[in-house]
Amino acid sequence: MQQRVLITGASTGIGHALARECAAHGHDLVIVARSGERLQQVAHELAERYGRQVEPRVCDLARPEAPEALVAWLREREFIVETLINNAGIGLSGPFQEQEVEQLLGMLQLNILSLTLLTRRLLPQMLERRQGRILNVGSLAGFLPGPWMAVYSASKAYVNSFSEALVEELRGTGVSVSCLCPGATRTPFVDKSGMGHSLLFKLLPMDPASVARIGYRALYSGRPLVLAGLRNLLVAQSFRVTPRALVRRISAMLNRT
Repeated sequence: MQQRVLITGASTGIGHALARECAAHGHDLVIVARSGERLQQVAHELAERYGRQVEPRVCDLARPEAPEALVAWLREREFIVETLINNAGIGLSGPFQEQEVEQLLGMLQLNILSLTLLTRRLLPQMLERRQGRILNVGSLAGFLPGPWMAVYSASKAYVNSFSEALVEELRGTGVSVSCLCPGATRTPFVDKSGMGHSLLFKLLPMDPASVARIGYRALYSGRPLVLAGLRNLLVAQSFRVTPRALVRRISAMLNRT
């Protein structure tokens, strides 16, 4: 049996940076993404640079059957997932009523259902060993309503809340759960979500490597919830005491493209 860190959405952006961070700290990996060629490149890069075993697995977690198929493959390969990093996610911007239903369902499947199912399937093994770590990548967007990104923000609110609930449920079990909440970050997500021209992504976004370092430290120090960067922490705290009507308007201004 081989112990591995499993990272979803590991071919680009924060997921790629997290894979680098883990490999640099001596972990062997299973990296998952839907882009096979890019995933192979990342696996080769990490293995060559850090001398770790890196197993790529092409899997589109926006498909309903994908989480169970991935878990079955892990069992076939006799991989023990010592750390699960649920990073894969997508976003959509624009008026809710104009967004394609298929895209909305795919986003909910990836951002919520696949994350939940992978956690549910892999957590019992961690509990049996009384050892394991889970890092869910939420978002600053999950702390406030997101006009023009309504479903994305709601999906990240789920991730943030789900993670904090598990923190309490798993207290004393030997398994820790952390939730990393980035704000605007320079990744391919920006263009894919249609947010590249929004004010939010013009206000000095963070780089993925910085976000990943914060996430790694949170994961291995057992911090339950961490906002990436002082600015994002201050934004989240300020919105807690701001009237909700004003929060909605500010959020709409930041998200509008």
